[in-house]
Amino acid sequence: SISLTSSPAQLKPPGESVKLSCQVSGYVLTDYGTAWIRQQPGKTLEWIGIIWGGGSINSGASFKSRFTISRDSSNVLYLDITSLQAEDTAVYYCAKTGGTVQQLNGRPGQKHLTY
Repeated sequence: SISLTSSPAQLKPPGESVKLSCQVSGYVLTDYGTAWIRQQPGKTLEWIGIIWGGGSINSGASFKSRFTISRDSSNVLYLDITSLQAEDTAVYYCAKTGGTVQQLNGRPGQKHLTY
């Protein structure tokens, strides 16, 4: 079975940096695109960006400067956020795609999320 397990909650002051991780099992990161999505309190889901199986990365326009997506050979996905701001307070999800861009266009559905 497929499982994506993100790192525990962290509390950081504004201006600092944080590295979030997502341990993936049940598939290999080099075979599918895997995305980071966040939900700020009381708001809808926001698509941060995706790293495709081949290694190319697409990021949302508002996440290009302070957010960096990467992965390692141990099948772990990372999200680095620099210069933290109050509005970065959110629940961050990692999500496997079905391998097509179309599935991530617009607001991601629950089917993309594994808690």
